[in-house]
Amino acid sequence: MTSSGGTPLKQIHLAAHFPGVNNTTVWSDPRSGSHIEFESFRAFAQTAEAALFDFLFLAEGLRLREQNGLIYDLDVVGRPDTFTVLAALAAVTSRLGLAGTVNSTFNEPYEVARQFATLDHLSDGRAAWNVVTSWDAFTGENFRRGGYLPQEERYARARAFLHVARTLFDSWDGTEIAGDRQSGEFLAEPRPGRFRVRDAFFDIEGSFNVPRSPQGRPVIFQAGDSEEGREFAAAEADAIFSRHGTADAGRAFYADVKGRMVKYGRDPDQLKVLPAATFVLGDTDAEARELADVVRHQQVSGQTAIRMLEQLWNRDLSEYDPDGPLPRIDPDLGEHTVARGRASVRMHRDPMATAREWRELAEAKGYSIRELMIQVTGRQTFIGSPLTVAEAIDDLVQSDAADGFILVPHITPGGLGEFAEKVVPLLQEKGVFRTEYTGTTLREHLGLRPLPAFDEGAAA
Repeated sequence: MTSSGGTPLKQIHLAAHFPGVNNTTVWSDPRSGSHIEFESFRAFAQTAEAALFDFLFLAEGLRLREQNGLIYDLDVVGRPDTFTVLAALAAVTSRLGLAGTVNSTFNEPYEVARQFATLDHLSDGRAAWNVVTSWDAFTGENFRRGGYLPQEERYARARAFLHVARTLFDSWDGTEIAGDRQSGEFLAEPRPGRFRVRDAFFDIEGSFNVPRSPQGRPVIFQAGDSEEGREFAAAEADAIFSRHGTADAGRAFYADVKGRMVKYGRDPDQLKVLPAATFVLGDTDAEARELADVVRHQQVSGQTAIRMLEQLWNRDLSEYDPDGPLPRIDPDLGEHTVARGRASVRMHRDPMATAREWRELAEAKGYSIRELMIQVTGRQTFIGSPLTVAEAIDDLVQSDAADGFILVPHITPGGLGEFAEKVVPLLQEKGVFRTEYTGTTLREHLGLRPLPAFDEGAAA
C-alpha cells in the first residue's frame, strides 16, 4: 500500500509493556489485577499476541522506589524477576516476542548470555535483551558492587559486556552437534563453544555451553537518551526504547540516532525507534480528555507530587503543601542526592531553567504543586477516540518520528484489551499493521535481517 504521494507506507510496530515499579499503573482501580500472580502476565501477553503485537516488554525493577526513606505511596510494591516471567510466558505464547531488561552493571556476561540463549531456544526465536546500565548507589546497595562503578564508566562496561555476550553467542555456529545414534558420535566439533576474552573489564576463558539459538542471538534493545546511550544504540542495538512520543521531538531523535549509524557501517532501517506511549480512549475525543484528567489525578497524589518536585529541587520539600504554591527557594545545584541516578532526575539538564519555566506556568495557570506535576510529568501520549488515536500513531510513524510504539496501559492486565479491540482494526484497515504473523521469530516481526551463522565483527 502507498501514501497519497506514491511512497510505500511504513508498517507500524506495536509492543506492550507490563509496567513495573512506578505510579503508571492505577492499582487502586477495581479493574487492576495483581502484578505478582502469573495469571496477570499470561492474560496481558495473550492479549498482545491475539492483537498481533511484535513483543511484550518487561523492565527490570531491581529496587522499590524510595525517597526520603519512604516508598512512593502510589507504586505497586513487589516485582517478580523479569527473566523468570519471560521464560514462563514462552510456554503460553507461540509468536509474541519476549523482551526483558537485564543490566550490565550488576551481572556477569556469561550468566546473562546463557539465560537469553536459553530463552531464545525455549521460545523458538522470540527473545530480546534490553541492555541497560546502572550506576546509582541506591540500586547498587542491593548488590555486592553497590555504587562502585563511576558514571563515566558505565557505557564502557556495557560495550565490553555486550561484546563478551556476542562472543559467547557466536562461539557456536550451529554445526557442532552430529547426534549420530548409529556411531554414537554426539559432537562433530570436539570442543564447541570455546572462547577467551580479555579487556579492561573482563578476563574470562572457557566453553559456552548453550548451542546456537534460533535467532543466533537475542534481538538487542537499548534504552537511554544520553549522548552515550544514543551512540551505543547506533553502534550496537536492533531497537531503541525512547521517550520521545511527540512529532518534533520524535523526528529530531529519530534523525539523530539513525544518522549516527552510517559511521558504523549500518543500515538505518536495521534500528527500530520505539518510544514508550500511554493512551486513554473514549467514545469521543472529549470523553477521552475527561477520562485522561481523572487518570492523571489518580497517578499523581499529593505525596507523589512532592517527590517529583524534590527530584528537580534536590531538596527535602516534605513540609510543603502539595495543594499550595511552588517553593520560593531555588533548586540546590550541588551533587544530587535526593533521588540519585533516576532517569526522571537526569532529564533535568538545567534545574534553574526548568524551575523558572514551572514557576511561570504555575503563576499563569494558577496551578498548585500537585496540579503542576500533573501537567508537566508523564502526561498520556495518545488521548482520543479510537480513530483519533489510530491516525495519530500512523502520522507519527509515516513522518519518521518513530517506527512504532511500546504501549503502556494504566490498567493491567486488562487495559490493553480496549486498544487491541478498537484501535488495531483501524490500523489494519489503513494497511499499516499486519493482519497475521508472517514470520515466527522476533527478528522477522521487526523486519530485521537474519544474522549470518557467525558474526565475525561481533567476535573481533
